[in-house]
Amino acid sequence: MAQSDDFESSLDSLPIRLEAVDFQGPLDLLMHLIKKNEVNIYDIPIALITQQYLDTINLMQDLDLDIAGEFLVMAATLIHIKSKMLLPRPETSAVVAGDDEDPRDMLVRRLLEHQKYKDAAELLHEREQLRAAQWQRPDERVAKIAGDDFEPELEVDLFSLLLAFQSVVQRTKARPRMVLPPEEMPVELRIEQLLDRLSETQACGFEDLFADVGDKAGLIVTFLALLEMIRLKLVRVFQSGGFGPIRVYKRPRPADAPHPIGGPEAHRG
Repeated sequence: MAQSDDFESSLDSLPIRLEAVDFQGPLDLLMHLIKKNEVNIYDIPIALITQQYLDTINLMQDLDLDIAGEFLVMAATLIHIKSKMLLPRPETSAVVAGDDEDPRDMLVRRLLEHQKYKDAAELLHEREQLRAAQWQRPDERVAKIAGDDFEPELEVDLFSLLLAFQSVVQRTKARPRMVLPPEEMPVELRIEQLLDRLSETQACGFEDLFADVGDKAGLIVTFLALLEMIRLKLVRVFQSGGFGPIRVYKRPRPADAPHPIGGPEAHRG
């Protein structure tokens, strides 16, 4: 179903920022795609990764996320590398110094350097969390029963949510299309609906959040509602392993949580 102009304008009233979840830059997105596709970082399938990167950027723009210009610079860089790799190699013995370098080499060096510093930052963050931990995550209670082979859940970053949302959108496109009158739903109302659902179960699967919507407008409003719920610290989102199923857990709203966009009143915890 095509989105109405009214729906497009309604997104302007909710300026979601990438910082709402866990801000990460274009190198983080590239590393995420490389790991998801289980490819060798020294032999990146540039055509595949470039297409997936552009698809993710397009989705971020569809969601009206305030993406930084550096994401677009990286997109241009990937397209440039892809075009250079499509050019035929010179069939001459006189090779100018540097001409035989793989166009991907500089990108690989940037990714490896970025990952080195990110690993160090994550190690410091994990130590800080251990010192400041005041409650057990849901999976820790299960781990005591499951034993050493249990794989703990990891807190989800923005790109994991975006890729999971892409899958939901693709599956929705495959459903039989139904022509219904356009219906606009405020993000605030969608948050209330999702909180009511979580109040019954305390947790649910990521895809379950979209079970009652079948149009693109509803999917986008639901996803933006989830981002806002994370920003307001109403829920926590975890994933089993690196790319396993994502689950959403309701949490009591802490006193230092941000205020809802559009008003000082707090959502219920």
